[in-house]
Amino acid sequence: MTVRTPVPIAVVGPTATGKSDLGLDLAERLGGEIVNIDAMQQYRGMDIGTAKLPPDQRRGIPHHQLDVLDVTETATVANYQSSARADVEAIAGRGAVPIIVGGSMMYVQSLLDDWSFPATDATVRARWEAVLAERGVAGVHAELLKADPEAAATILPTDGRRMVRALEVVELTGRPFAASAPAIGEPRWGTVILGVDRDTAELDERIGLRTRLMFEGGLVEEVLGLIEVGLREGVTAPRAIGYAQVLAALDGEYDMEQARERTLIGTRRYVRRQRSWFRRDQRVHWLDGGDRDVISRAMTIVGSQ
Repeated sequence: MTVRTPVPIAVVGPTATGKSDLGLDLAERLGGEIVNIDAMQQYRGMDIGTAKLPPDQRRGIPHHQLDVLDVTETATVANYQSSARADVEAIAGRGAVPIIVGGSMMYVQSLLDDWSFPATDATVRARWEAVLAERGVAGVHAELLKADPEAAATILPTDGRRMVRALEVVELTGRPFAASAPAIGEPRWGTVILGVDRDTAELDERIGLRTRLMFEGGLVEEVLGLIEVGLREGVTAPRAIGYAQVLAALDGEYDMEQARERTLIGTRRYVRRQRSWFRRDQRVHWLDGGDRDVISRAMTIVGSQ
């Protein structure tokens, strides 16, 4: 008798829409395990500012790809793709349902699509990182505009690290950065992709409350503790929304109330990017996170696939 391998379910969408709760509900009903697909939740100690579920709220359900990096380590899409892929296949191999939960856009695409990453070259990367260090994000954006106008138009002009990577890829391959992106087709493993969103006004309220509770609940103290273990020396960790703003406030660039406001603004901007990115994917089955019957609707979609 052939035993059917469980089909993974991905729960994606903007920040603060209710993905974690839906993922847990699905895992309970289907006998699943959670695979995190939020880049910053990979970091040990980055709990409050990433809205990471504490262990006592995980309902006894195994979680993977949480707390796998020190803040001094660099989070990369390629490394995540390799390790998360192994987790998904191991979970399915033991008969459980992989429930992939999070909203990091490129991480989602790397895991669910056939994405082979261009090689990296330390010398080329270092040269563009030097431009970033000397001339700032405006400098690398100007260089990218000359080398690859399409990439310059699509990458946030504040995302220096991604612009450096784009310039590296263009130089090494002689092709536009977008040429390395995967084609959207059948998702890996036949994964059912559920998207969770909410009314914009409601979501703005949730983000405002979450941001206020983060600052009141110890985000500044969390950052101070992480500084002691090398947060400032990291490449990706100190750029996370919330952490970057607190670090700037601690450095005297503005006060902590302004840090909170900038965190709120940054989160709302990120939500707009997430919404735009995921809405382009026609494979996503959309759900209203505010619907009391959202789990029932999700189960209906899963059962129909």
